[in-house]
Amino acid sequence: MGRSGGIRYGPRPIDLDILFYGKYQIGSDILTVPHERIWERPFVMAPLMDLLGLVIDSDTVACWHSLSTDSDGLFGLWDKLGGESLIGKEGMKRVLPIRNHLWEWSKKTSVMGILNLTPDSFSDGGKFVSMQNAVSHVRSMISEGADIIDIGAQSTRPMASRISAEEELDRLIPVLEAVLEMPEMEEKLVSVDTFYSDVASEAVKKGAHLVNDVSAGQLDPNMLKMVASLDVPYIAMHMRGDPTTMQSRDNLQYSDVCSQVASELFSRVKDAELSGVPAWRIILDPGIGFSKKTEHNLDILTGLPVIRSEIAKRSLAASHAPLLIGPSRKRFLGEICNRPAAGERDPATIASVTAGIFGGANIVRVHNVRDNVDAVKVCDAMLKERSIQL
Repeated sequence: MGRSGGIRYGPRPIDLDILFYGKYQIGSDILTVPHERIWERPFVMAPLMDLLGLVIDSDTVACWHSLSTDSDGLFGLWDKLGGESLIGKEGMKRVLPIRNHLWEWSKKTSVMGILNLTPDSFSDGGKFVSMQNAVSHVRSMISEGADIIDIGAQSTRPMASRISAEEELDRLIPVLEAVLEMPEMEEKLVSVDTFYSDVASEAVKKGAHLVNDVSAGQLDPNMLKMVASLDVPYIAMHMRGDPTTMQSRDNLQYSDVCSQVASELFSRVKDAELSGVPAWRIILDPGIGFSKKTEHNLDILTGLPVIRSEIAKRSLAASHAPLLIGPSRKRFLGEICNRPAAGERDPATIASVTAGIFGGANIVRVHNVRDNVDAVKVCDAMLKERSIQL
């Protein structure tokens, strides 16, 4: 690679360290494996830990733990260095590549405003099908503090009829182009809410920054490969079946909803990774209101830490992914509060969003941006104060 001799441990044009090589131990004048200074370098240990899961599920990983200098293996060593408390210090941050920069998504809770271009969505179907109304609504959401605008042109409410990719594109693209040209969108992000790979591809070509897929790749066999080629963040949501079957008796069967959602969502993440979507571009959504009863939605809202911990058994990196929740105006809130009209469920939405943020949600997807932005600011302030006290 063109590297010439120089001062050992001094500046050099490229440095390649081999941390582990299978189960081998190698010692020579020019190479030592495992790398002899892994154990004292947090900036090496942090990404190494993210590559592992809490469950030691192979002989090779078990060997790596045995080769560490701590009797409790790599986990014990990481804890003694400072563990998760080191993230955010010494230049170590969890980030997500988006547009031309790295998004430090854990600094504050992001608010995703919903723009439905559908005539049949459960909350605001038909309100924003005209270009003028859609652009005006986006302008309003941005002025109220939205960080992301999520544009959907296909309804995914229970029993919604599926439209073709072509019809979805006809609804979506003119509005997407108009929104991206708005000066107010300069520092904002746009996601496209679709389960069609062709729609995702065309939207990203036009300038969309994220793909939000309610099926996590299950409704279009080409979606995961397409997202990998587009090189954009991918929101993978948990759902069983499709909008016409997701609330069927079979799809509502759970013995432990948080554990099962975590397991099924992680399977989708692995499929995405095997298709070429790197873990650092994946955002997780437990799918509140999709294949869930009221009690399941409540368990998820209060059990987000459980979902993360269950995923951590398989992959610490996946468990540290940004977490998005979308309880906004969902039917279960109407059932609890006796609010049959979706537009009357904003106070209940705020309560749900608050619970989710305190459970570790990083992005909240909402219809009423103004009131939820205020709730998010208060939650973030409380979390910041608590972290200072700790």
